[in-house]
This record gives sequence, structure tokens and C-alpha cells, in this order.
Amino acid sequence: MQKHPNDLTQPPDLMHQRPAAATRSRRPLYVDMLPPCNHACPAGEDIQTWLSHAQDGRFREAWETIVRDNPMPAVHGRVCYHPCESNCNRANLDGAISIHAVERFLGDTALAEGWTPTITAAPSGKRVLVIGAGPSGLSCAHHLRLLGHDVEIHEAGPMAGGMMHFGIPAYRLPRDILDGEIKRIERMGVKIVLNHKVEDIVAEKEAGRFDAVFVAVGAHLSKRTEIPARDAGTILDAVSFLRDVESGRIPKLGRRIAIYGGGNTAMDAARVAMRLGHEPMIIYRRDRDHMPAHPFEADEAMEEGVKIHWLRTIKSIEHETFTVEVMEIDDKGRPKPTGQLETLEADDLILALGQDTDTGFMHKIPGVEFKDDGVVVVGPDMQTGFAGLFAGGDMVPSERTVTIAVGHGKKAARNIDAWLRQGTYTKPPKAVLADFEKLHLWFFTNAEQRPQSHAELAKRRETFEEVVKGLTEKEAVYEAKRCLSCGNCFECDGCYGACPENAIIKLGPGKRYRYDYDLCTGCAICYEQCPCHAIEMIPEPVRAP
Repeated sequence: MQKHPNDLTQPPDLMHQRPAAATRSRRPLYVDMLPPCNHACPAGEDIQTWLSHAQDGRFREAWETIVRDNPMPAVHGRVCYHPCESNCNRANLDGAISIHAVERFLGDTALAEGWTPTITAAPSGKRVLVIGAGPSGLSCAHHLRLLGHDVEIHEAGPMAGGMMHFGIPAYRLPRDILDGEIKRIERMGVKIVLNHKVEDIVAEKEAGRFDAVFVAVGAHLSKRTEIPARDAGTILDAVSFLRDVESGRIPKLGRRIAIYGGGNTAMDAARVAMRLGHEPMIIYRRDRDHMPAHPFEADEAMEEGVKIHWLRTIKSIEHETFTVEVMEIDDKGRPKPTGQLETLEADDLILALGQDTDTGFMHKIPGVEFKDDGVVVVGPDMQTGFAGLFAGGDMVPSERTVTIAVGHGKKAARNIDAWLRQGTYTKPPKAVLADFEKLHLWFFTNAEQRPQSHAELAKRRETFEEVVKGLTEKEAVYEAKRCLSCGNCFECDGCYGACPENAIIKLGPGKRYRYDYDLCTGCAICYEQCPCHAIEMIPEPVRAP
């Protein structure tokens, strides 16, 4: 019976008679590269791996992969601004993979099934206090429990969730979804103490016999501006407005409401006002191209009937008349006045000019330093200048999003774990990025993104029903299958089928391949056929004389 060239049972001396190894100048090597989606995720999710599980219907495995990095996939599938998709290589073909929608499907499935991560780490006997039950605090607590530590969260407010509860309206994040994610963290053994404002961190640490502390107080203080006003109506800040609506204390306002600002909070305030029966308009000093709000936020607000006055700044208010100055954008993207004045009519004003964090309660702690804007200075390990005191989320220098806050919580937990064990956490080095230019896309056919449906416009204007709908199981699997597996082998058999020397050996499902370098001529056909660039051609090692 004739032996297949991949049969390594033939005598070594016969195999070494082939001239390929002696003449080959470079050889192929299987590699694992960094997908751009993973690279862009602020929470550090292994997106490509959980998409691989999802496309094969292994939803529990996919979800377990997510929660190793992010404890709230059902939340993030709704509120994350998905920079992973902005960096997805498939965007250069027929549209980015709807990663957030698949994540939402997995998160919702986990809530429906009651899944809870299994804690495999042995109990450490250490106790950690987390101050603040917002996204960063909840994330830190989740990861510390996975690492075997006991965790207790002290939250000043009446419910956990922080700005996810009081700053993100229910039409974007239904409260049963948020509460379900939080309850799972509690099922893992995290204790949450509500209505407990911490005034003295050191005393709290000593009284509870905690070994370390993580502080993650959200940005609840609204920035103000001075506007000359005479007999003006009510002037509120957006954070207070959203918090009061969420708490059922709906403020009494006139029919016409002006919202001053161009960020996501301004869009939320306007859309909430619309649902309460008001006629909202946004006044913003830059144009649409320079607004801090994400484009889809403005799109959805305008679809619902919110009017936006771009390139306008409020100069004064008298009764219901707002005098605004027309602005223009200079060559550096900054607004500059033109001297041209206009008037707009509104009954009340909501200020949405950004938020600050109240870190005053930390000023007496020795070694803790602050930036000019009040945020806390931390090292690469998220630790302050006071030993065992860590900080993250809105109260440290960074962008302020839910996903970044969750990433801070994970990073802090890993460094707290190392500190408690008298070690140092070292983040694994990143692999080479698998950018679009590296791919050979012969394997993939056109498959456009499946859009998520939206609630009817009439309902959106009048109710807090969730606006964006989720994917069905069939749609989620389809979307996951659009993944190009950038930089990592998915066993398409392209290299195996193309090799003219039969030098590639299949190792079985899930085990990929290996090379028989005694047969390989270094022709690079396998490299050229690999659609995801999981093969590199490297110089032939120098042979010993």
C-alpha cells in the first residue's frame, strides 16, 4: 500500500534525502496575531474567540469567554459605542460585523438562562472594599471574585448601577436588563451595601478589616456656565434632570425646553424631554462634524423630532427669549464668534456641558495626588500614592464611557490581586496587529450586515420602550459567521489543499495543522492561500556546520 507523503512513519533517512530543506531560504510558520477588534476594545475582550463560539452555536462558551473580561455583556451590547466595529477589517468589504448586537444576544440569553460564572480560584482570605457601584466598581468586584477574594461594595445611592441607572435612559438600557446583570454579580458572592456614603476611606477600611480599597465614584457633578438671565424660567443641569426623571421626581417645566450642549448627555436629555411631552431643541456652539455626541445619537434624536441649532451659543436670556450668537468653525476646528445675533424662544433651559467627579473626600488621605480638574492621579497599576488604595472609572484621567470604566475595573482587580499576593501584575505582550492589508480574502463571499430593527417612531416619541431591538438566534449566528478571523487560523484547509508537496499535516478538529519541514520547499503557496494571515514566511534558521 502506497504511503501518503504526510505519513511520518516512513524512515527518517528517506525523508532527509529530499533537497527542500537544504535549498529553502525561508519557511512558513503558523502564527497567532492580534485582531483589530480585540485591539480596539476598551474592556479587553477576546472578541474573535467568542464570535467563533457563537457562530458554532456554543453560546454558553461564548458568554463565558466574554465575562472573563466584561461582566455585563447585555448592558454593553446596548450602550457601548463599539470602537471594535469601527476597527473591524470587514468594514472595508461589505460592512463591519455587528459585534455589539451579537454580544447583546449572548448577554440576554445568559440572563434568560440564569447563567453565573464558575469561580475556580481558591479563596484567598483577603477582603476588598469597593466604593461606588457604577460600571467600574461592579467590574472590579466581579473580577476580584473570580480571583478568589471577598468583595463588598459601598454605594451612596439607593440602587446599584451608578450612571448606568441615573444617566442612561431606559429607552437605551432597560432597567430589568441592568438589574439582572447586577444580581448575577451578587450571586457570585459580592455584597452590595446601598445608601452608604463613605466619608473617611481609611476609617472605613480599618473598621471593615479590608485589605485593599478600590474607589470608583462616578462623574455626578454637572459643569456650569454663567449666562446673564433676567426673569428666566427654570435652569437645570442635565444630570439632575435625568436622575430626577429616573427617580420619579419629574420636574415641572414649560412646553418648550432648550438643551445647551452637544454631547451624548444633551441628546439623552432632549429625547427624554420629548417623551415627557415637551418640545425640545438643542443649542450647540460647534457644527455636527465637531460635536462630541456619537453620530447615531444625533440621528436618532432628530428622527424623533428634536431640533438642533448648530453653531449657536447663548449670550443672554430674558423671559422666554434666548439671544444666541452665530459661530463659525476655524481651521483648527474651534468655534469663533461672528458677532451676528439671533433669538430663539424657550420656556426653560437644561445645561448639558459635561460632568465632574467629587473627589474632595480623598483630599485628606496622605500620598493621594490630584490633577487640576480634581481627578485622582494613579500609577500604571491603578494605585494611588496611598498603599493599597486604587482608583478608576470617571475619577481618574481618561475618557468617560461605560466600557472604559469596566476596563478600569478589570485592570484594577488584576493589580489589586497581585498587590495582595505581594507580587506585580504584568500584562502579556500584544501580538502583531492583523490589519486589512495582511488578509487574502479569496475564501469569503459577500455577506452584508444584518441591521437591528427599531421601535415604531410614534412609540419612541411617547414611551420609554427600548428603541433598538435585538437579534434572533439565527441572525446572531449569521452575524458571527461574518467574522474574518483576522490573524488566527480557523481551519479552512486552504493551506492544506494548496500545498504542492503535501507538507502540511492536519492535527484534527480544533488542533489546526503543523508543517513537515522535510517536505516543505518554502514556495509560499500556503501563505498566499491563507485568507486570515495565520501564516508568516520567516527566514530559514542558520544551520549548524
